[in-house]
Amino acid sequence: MAAENVELLVCKSCRAGQNDGENVERAGAVLMRRLRERVPKSVHLTEVECLSNCSQGCTIALRGGARWTYIYGRIPANGDLDEIIDGVQKYAATFDGIVPWRERPEHFRKNCIARIPPIKGLEE
Repeated sequence: MAAENVELLVCKSCRAGQNDGENVERAGAVLMRRLRERVPKSVHLTEVECLSNCSQGCTIALRGGARWTYIYGRIPANGDLDEIIDGVQKYAATFDGIVPWRERPEHFRKNCIARIPPIKGLEE
């Protein structure tokens, strides 16, 4: 399965501790802008309004084809993106979305919010 079938969703409305009244760019929008510069061109980057994980900071989701979908939280908007890019690349290299636990970046091992089975069976 090609990486072209992989989509990285980024919650642009995440505030990550920001107050409603603060007149600053939302942390999720900052993360999205930064990821645009780093995500492999073969991965479709999609900005979404809300992933409903507001208490867990910036949130992303990885999905594609017959792969499992993974949702990760506590992504630092201004942090080093190397771990995130590494996780995206490892996910894209799988046919089912399951990267062996020990091979996942540490942030992905410790901050997985949910894992959702594919809509279509893996046998297809």
